[in-house]
Amino acid sequence: QKYLCSNCNNVLKKALQTLCGHRYCSACLSWVVRNNKNAICQKCKEEDPSTLSEGSLLAEERAFGDAAINKEISELRVHCVTLGCSWSGTMKDFEEHQSLCEYALIPCHTGCGHVVMRKKLADHLENGCVNNVTVCQKCKRSLSSSEYQVRICHRFLCDYLNLFTLYFLCLTCNGSTPLMNKDGCRFSEVGCSFRGSKEKMKEHEKTAVGAHMLLLLQHIKQLKASLCTAAKAANGFILNLENKLHVFENIVAVLNKEVETSNLEITAFRRQSELDQNIIRGLELKIAELHRCLTQKDAGLSSLHKSLLFSEQASYDGVFLWKITDVCRKLQDSVTGRTISLYSPAFYTAKYGYKVCLRVYLNGDGTGKGTHMSLFFVVMKGDYDALLPWPFRHKVTFMLLDQNNREHIIDAFRPDLTSASFQRPVNDMNVASGCPMFLPLSKLQSPKYAYVKEDTLFLKCIIETN
Repeated sequence: QKYLCSNCNNVLKKALQTLCGHRYCSACLSWVVRNNKNAICQKCKEEDPSTLSEGSLLAEERAFGDAAINKEISELRVHCVTLGCSWSGTMKDFEEHQSLCEYALIPCHTGCGHVVMRKKLADHLENGCVNNVTVCQKCKRSLSSSEYQVRICHRFLCDYLNLFTLYFLCLTCNGSTPLMNKDGCRFSEVGCSFRGSKEKMKEHEKTAVGAHMLLLLQHIKQLKASLCTAAKAANGFILNLENKLHVFENIVAVLNKEVETSNLEITAFRRQSELDQNIIRGLELKIAELHRCLTQKDAGLSSLHKSLLFSEQASYDGVFLWKITDVCRKLQDSVTGRTISLYSPAFYTAKYGYKVCLRVYLNGDGTGKGTHMSLFFVVMKGDYDALLPWPFRHKVTFMLLDQNNREHIIDAFRPDLTSASFQRPVNDMNVASGCPMFLPLSKLQSPKYAYVKEDTLFLKCIIETN
């Protein structure tokens, strides 16, 4: 699975790794970024949409070439899936093999529309390609290879037929158009050797008609014999073409059977693939359901953990001691505004009494901001508010404990019964009320006192319940 692209799901080509740790083909990442604004890693979405972060944003400049995985892929053992080919080797040699595989189906480069095996391309060009033409030097026509071979025999026959026609015209024409010069007999080409003046030539032609006919007949016989030889040669050539055609028809029939077999196999593979996809989808749904169940259980466990932790820390007698650790860091967070205040765990005035908590501003709030530590009291919505008297009227005492037990900081107040801070809560908690200038920061941080020791301080709240 680690060798597959997160986009095309094929073997990675020029693998790039993104900030979220997933891998993409170089071309795939470029395409995704180019076609999607603020593209998010699909694998991150599939694995856990709730954990999407800035690292899941895809950008070419935020990805880097994964040389290690590219090296592993180049050494993978692979084999050619072309029917009939037995080649096998490493991935780095596969592209070279693809350009040389004799069994690969390739289109004819002449544009005839045929797709043939690479090793049969030469035979196709010689005997079957309609676009592989040769120009006849005699008639200037463009002929295919097979047509050109027939054309040679046809031209041979035409030459002899033209010669026969010429001699036939000689027999029927008058004496005004001689075949040769004025001194030679017009039948010299068929064997007559008479030469003389025009007057003698006329006399010769009148008296030698029979001889001329015999010479012409003998020449015609010779032409007939030549034509028969040419016809036999043409017939042999045609028979040879018919034999080749028959062979090609057989080859085509075999290829058609192979294609049908391949189609059946492809259909079977597709059906199996559909079944596998259905199984995978079913498993994915089960996994998603299990993930939801686990999430719910995790949430339940988290809730139980919080309840247990609250039960361990909760106080039910109106006295609460709050331990704050990492004071320096939390004070700095308050100064920078990252976390301006801290809430204590909730505690109670009695088992079924008021639910309250403390809120501290380590860098101060209101009139004490930047100079004092501010400490406030917060009335929270409780389970038994309907049975309690309102407004809240119990005295509240704050203490910052000196860890050397020398000089505790103590401040107290009684609730303002007209303030909304002490009425029955409508929301989860009321507005905090208390001491904005509880302790000067200079005193908190002074080495003379032990309010902060080992980066820890203790705040105590006492509520008079009598």
